[in-house]
Amino acid sequence: MYLFPMIQSNTEPTRCPWCLSDPVYLEYHDSEWGFPSHDDHTQFQFLVLESAQAGLSWLTILKRREGYRSLYENFDPERVARFDQQRISRMLADPSIIRNRMKIEASVSNAQKFLNLRDEHGSFCDYLWTFMESRQTVNRFEKLEDIPATTALSDAIAKDMKKRGFRFLGSTILYAHLQATGLVNDHLVSCDRHSQCIHEKKT
Repeated sequence: MYLFPMIQSNTEPTRCPWCLSDPVYLEYHDSEWGFPSHDDHTQFQFLVLESAQAGLSWLTILKRREGYRSLYENFDPERVARFDQQRISRMLADPSIIRNRMKIEASVSNAQKFLNLRDEHGSFCDYLWTFMESRQTVNRFEKLEDIPATTALSDAIAKDMKKRGFRFLGSTILYAHLQATGLVNDHLVSCDRHSQCIHEKKT
């Protein structure tokens, strides 16, 4: 897992208000959320977690991430793509993750589609960054209520991925994925992480 901790200073940092309710959120905000990912392992991890989150709070999923990491073979898409029904049944009996058959079966199918995209584009990251024209979207929102749940960008990616057979990855989940993996920087302008997470795509 790639972590990009908040740059420390002598004063308490200013953060996005959504992360202040729980230490797990705080750590996630300060070390991961919004930093641009060019790593397929990170991308697959968040695809699994974001699709599991559908209908639930993100904090619920974060608190179970180690369970997902264990059962999903450290988020290795090649291994997950080979999970069979026997393996899925064992996962459904494990309380360390959300035991939803449709979501688990979708994650296995999505792993297979993920590998197809990787083979087609060289990497899943390259596939996603193509929609961005290889440039991070840096928003300058001042209030949480200004941040959208979906955009034309997430609509387009979700539509394309749905055509390719991905499941539990609609526009709302895809926008959350873009925020989490830093293709879209939605830290508030008042947050210290806003400037720290501005990053150009590596060439």
